[in-house]
Parts: sequence; structure tokens; C-alpha cells
Amino acid sequence: MTQQEAFEVFKLGYNVYLTGSAGSGKTFLLNKYINYLKNKDVGVGITASTGIAATHMNGRTIHSWAGIGIKDELTRDHMEKLLRNTKFRIRFLATKVLIIDEVSMLHSFRLDMVDIVCRAFKKNELPFGGLQVILSGDFFQLPPVCKKGEDGSFVDTSNAWRSMGIKVCYLTEQHRQQDDDYLKLLNCIRSGNVTNNALGLLVDRFNKEVVSEITPTKLYTHNLDVDAINNFELDKITEEAKTFKMHTSGEPHLVEVLKSGCLAPEALTLKKGAVVMFVKNNFDKGYVNGTLGKIIDFDQSGYPIVMTIKKTKVIASPTSWEIEENRVKLAEISQIPLRLAWAITVHKSQGMSLDVAEIDLSKSFAFGMGYVALSRVRTLAGIKLIGLNDMALQVNKDVINFDKRLFTMSEMVANDICEMGWREKKQRQKNFLKTLTGINK
Repeated sequence: MTQQEAFEVFKLGYNVYLTGSAGSGKTFLLNKYINYLKNKDVGVGITASTGIAATHMNGRTIHSWAGIGIKDELTRDHMEKLLRNTKFRIRFLATKVLIIDEVSMLHSFRLDMVDIVCRAFKKNELPFGGLQVILSGDFFQLPPVCKKGEDGSFVDTSNAWRSMGIKVCYLTEQHRQQDDDYLKLLNCIRSGNVTNNALGLLVDRFNKEVVSEITPTKLYTHNLDVDAINNFELDKITEEAKTFKMHTSGEPHLVEVLKSGCLAPEALTLKKGAVVMFVKNNFDKGYVNGTLGKIIDFDQSGYPIVMTIKKTKVIASPTSWEIEENRVKLAEISQIPLRLAWAITVHKSQGMSLDVAEIDLSKSFAFGMGYVALSRVRTLAGIKLIGLNDMALQVNKDVINFDKRLFTMSEMVANDICEMGWREKKQRQKNFLKTLTGINK
């Protein structure tokens, strides 16, 4: 399914699971639908399973939005407190559509908890209290992080998933990798069938230097102290250091949520010659989340001048990350959209598009970890591989079979929409919008 076809499905009011390979544009499409809803004055809950993913949409974690925190169950006492909370009551009254990104990392029992909370606030026993729900993610990517003894099942095993009449939109366009051989390799990993030819392409990148004047970012599978690595490299540069402090406003606890989800540090120290990475998209200025560069100077205002890997000169002026709710800005942080980029973890690289990377998969410990790391990079030639273990290229076999079903389900949705005809589709979209707004638009 194309992005435009999926967008048309959203506007029909179905509950949707949006999926597709890394780089297929899932978050881009979510933002497009969010903007569409805002322009129609429709209240939308903008959430994700992680703070990092939430910042890409000016949202918050689903745990925070629904008031469930990190609880493993909803007690009667907690539900009674939630239902007495005026702030939550106003939120649910205004919300008509709920979006949850990166659901591969959301536990199934927590999706059920969100469903229970929505039904309670909406006083409606339909799934999620009658909200339209758009789930988005890719089960081939990182699974839920589990404490000892905790159920790590994906959301598709939840009661909520089974009851919500979900329609699947499987995006098949590719907006990150344009290298055919590399795409074949990544698809081999997704299918669980890494052929000798595909493996040979990867082996050829062992200790192979990439053509780049900028030191490739090192991707670590374990949560090593990448800050220590970055600071060590920065200390080796003898140029004068400049520190940029983050500015904040809004509700203190939401400011902390933004800080924890934003990859730009609270205090960013830079020097001429430092290797940096942009951590936000700005297509007009010529950078995206993951664009690598080097500080070549500072302008008259003191802002860093970055020479990107594509030889584009960019003045990195401050930008903001926000949490909005029904067109009201609740919290905001402002910072230079950069981080030191000699090293980063695989978990924090999700959503990034990297031009070059040095990847060590010798300590991979979870299904999908190698796929996530490799799929961050645009081309095979941009990878220097320095380690590989038996787990690195493995994906969950149950996910492989389920993914095939998802693809088929998406084809059925695409065929149904095609058979619906343009006139009927537009009328049904108009009718759904009327149920959201109460007026014809």
C-alpha cells in the first residue's frame, strides 16, 4: 500500500495498524494525519511507546497520556483516582482519535489497560470507548523491554487488538534505502532467509572503511556509556568549547518528559571539529534526524556551523520540541538540534536515517536488533561492520508468519477501497469527519 492509499483509509474512520519496513515513512504519514485532524479541529491524542518516538510527533508516551504509568495492572483504587482527575476527564472528553506509534515496544497487557481507561472515561463499551485508534509499528524491530518474569507479548495478542476490528495498512514504498542490493539484504533478514549471497554482501563490509571525510557514528547494541565515549573524543580536540543550554517552559513534569525523550542534551558542549548528528527533521534547511556532520565554525550569533556529510553548510540554530493537546501547548523545550555523534545506541537510533555508520553486532541479544541497526543506514557502502554474532540477523519466527498475514490483510483492504469507488469513498470520509466534528466540512 502507498502512503496516499493508507491516508485515505485513515480518513474512513477505521481502527488501523500501520506497518511496513524501516524507512517506509510510517511516522511521516502519522504526522500528515495529525495535521489533517488539527486543521479540522478534531481532538487527537498523540502518543508513542517511547519518549524518543513521541518527540517526533510533538506527543508524549502512551503511559503518560492514559495515566497508566509503568503499572502492570489497573487496580480499582487507581481507576477511581483517575476518573476523579479533572485534567484527564477534560482530555478524554476532547479526544476523538488516538495515535500510538512504535507499538512493537508496547506490552500487550498495557494496550489492554489503555483500552480499559478509554472505555471508562468515555462511558462507552466499544473498543477504546469509540475512539478511532491508529497503531503504528513494525514487529521486526525492537520488542518490549521486559523486567524479570514480565509478559513480553506483542500487542497483537491483546484483547483490545482482537476486538477493535483492525484494518492493516502495510506500506511498501521505501524512502530511506535506494540501494537495490542492500534492500534485498534487509528483506532477506525480514523473511528469516539470509542467503549465502546476502550474507556475502554483509561479510564484504567487515572492517571495510567507508568513503567519508567525517568519522562514522559507532552503533552499540548495549547501553554502554556512549556519553563517556563522545566526551572523550571531544576532550581530544584543543579548540575552544562552547556550551548551549536548553530553554524550557510549561508544566514541569511534561518538561521532564520532553527532556528524557529528546536526543539533544540539556547542556550541549561543542567545539570546532566535533562530529555531530542532527536529531530533528528540517527538510527546508537540508537535514533530517540522523544527518551526520562536523562543526566547522560558529556564526556571529554564536550558533554552530555544520558541514554535513553531503557537503551542505547548515547553521544549527535552536529549534523546539513541544507537547500539544488539542491545540494547546503544554510544554516546550528549545535547544540546538544536535548531539555529539561519535557513538550512539541502537535503541536511540530508531527513526534515524544515517549516511555512514560503524556497527558492532557481536553482542546482539534480542530479535530484530541487527535489523534495526543495519536498516538505519541508507546504503551498504555506508557501513563498516566490525562484529557479528549468531543472534544478530535473527528475527522472531512467529513475526515472520504474522507479517505475511499482515501483508495479505493489507492487500484485502487496498482491494476493498479500490472497489468502493471514488464517490462512495469521499462520502464515507465526509460522514466520518461529521461524526468527529458534528458539522459538515
